[in-house]
Amino acid sequence: MADLAYSSRTFWDKLSAFCKSAEVPQSIVDTVSSVLGEVREQGDAGIAKALKRIDKVTIEPGAFSISRDEMKAAVRRLPKEDVRAIKDAVASVTEFHKHALPKSWTAKNAHGATIGERFYPLERVGLYIPRDLVSTVVMTAALAKLAGVTEIVAFTPCGPDGKVNDGCLAAMYLSGVTEAYRFGGIMAIGAAAYGTECIKPVLKVFGPGNAFVVEAKRQVFGTVGVDLLPGPSELLVIADDHADADFVASDLLAQAEHGSGREKIFLVSLSREKTKSIRSAIREQIKSLPRKDAIKSVLKDGFFSVVVKDYDEAAAVANYVAPEHMELEVDPKQFNNLIKSITTAGAIMQGAWSATALGDFVAGPSHELPTGRSGRHFSGLQISDFMRRSSLVRYTKSALGSAAATVEAFARMEGLEGHGRSVSSRLGRK
Repeated sequence: MADLAYSSRTFWDKLSAFCKSAEVPQSIVDTVSSVLGEVREQGDAGIAKALKRIDKVTIEPGAFSISRDEMKAAVRRLPKEDVRAIKDAVASVTEFHKHALPKSWTAKNAHGATIGERFYPLERVGLYIPRDLVSTVVMTAALAKLAGVTEIVAFTPCGPDGKVNDGCLAAMYLSGVTEAYRFGGIMAIGAAAYGTECIKPVLKVFGPGNAFVVEAKRQVFGTVGVDLLPGPSELLVIADDHADADFVASDLLAQAEHGSGREKIFLVSLSREKTKSIRSAIREQIKSLPRKDAIKSVLKDGFFSVVVKDYDEAAAVANYVAPEHMELEVDPKQFNNLIKSITTAGAIMQGAWSATALGDFVAGPSHELPTGRSGRHFSGLQISDFMRRSSLVRYTKSALGSAAATVEAFARMEGLEGHGRSVSSRLGRK
């Protein structure tokens, strides 16, 4: 796409149209509904049939399961440096999220009653792991383990031979996955939500996926909980004259290489000259990347570039897009102002040395983040998503007396006489 000017009369219409292109077409909605129905009605047999038809994989239900021994064996096969990398990522993710562990509490309210909250880990969760995405195992399972979830169930696609990437298997073992299955797609979301003859349903489904997986999560919501609806990767970079064109180009290309073809990358530049040098660096770097065909597809249909006059305009674009990942490749003096004014980004990487890939793999925050402008109302995956809470309320007769007039007033306003009487009748007791 050509570089647009923020001041153009058509800018906001073009940005809106570009963002809407991420919406799911009706054909995907219908396909997902059909396959979910197949899984719900036919169970294991429905999964096997759909796997053969959609993924060209033939697996009997008895072979769906991945044992802990199979996971452990993958740890032994994996190169030592890869095992170290997985352990490093698990440690970083655990360290980051332990600071946000919810704590149960109690206090006294104005009536003198005891109030509080109690937090409980979910008993059984399902993790969707896209094919070969070792990091996603860590970014979901490590949180579930830290939260105290007892049954952590992973689903991931296998190859035509029924095998799963050794890195994924090893990460499952090292991250605390207790149960796993070698199929993905719509079928995995259906199995997690509805259960089958050999798979117990879960309470909540986590994990990113392609458009079909995200739509499947949307359709099973209510039958089970879902975390958020993270689809194909997004990155928005704000670049001023301090930006290194090579760094910016490499990060835009990195997010474009995921390969679904529906990725979105945004460049918000404060000068046309900087935009030109970034585009030049993109053209040069793409020559040596192995996934250049997938990247070119994203550059053709999923690249939005705008030139703004100041940081306020840059922030306005970012808040509208609500990007999954955002990089501030700007004068460090601008970090604090931009962080305060941009309130919708999933993750904010600050400065030339904070490549988005660090967040993808090892920085600590989960890389499962909202996409498709859902950052306006969703946050990235966090430890509390693996827990549920109960409110605690304990009134004495004295505290009840302090609250009675308020209860009776609301009961009167809402025409709910029984509510008021449930309090006044107690106060009449000796």
